[in-house]
Amino acid sequence: MKSRIMYIESKSGGLAGPARIGRVAFSKTGATLYYGPQAFRSQKGRGFKSNYFDVETGAPYWISGPRKDGRDALYATHTRPAIDDDVREEYWLTVRGLPVPPQPEEQAHAESSEARG
Repeated sequence: MKSRIMYIESKSGGLAGPARIGRVAFSKTGATLYYGPQAFRSQKGRGFKSNYFDVETGAPYWISGPRKDGRDALYATHTRPAIDDDVREEYWLTVRGLPVPPQPEEQAHAESSEARG
């Protein structure tokens, strides 16, 4: 199965929902996408503010290739997507073309160490 890093956003709650960057696998025909235990199918242009649906629950999702500028959401939002650990380095270096930033908990530790001097 081919796979690639994708932006995955739940649209169940409205225009902006929880989102993440993760590795999505494609079925042989490309008609179904797989992310972990979830399977998604295209809405073939019939979705309202979404382009895929969860096969099991019918929940709407926006799934797309990630952008170099990080503006992956369908609508502008201040919420940053979670980035799966297994794609974190590849996402920052290959997709964004930037150095890998410290993990949030690493960042908090570094800031508290700097504050103590």
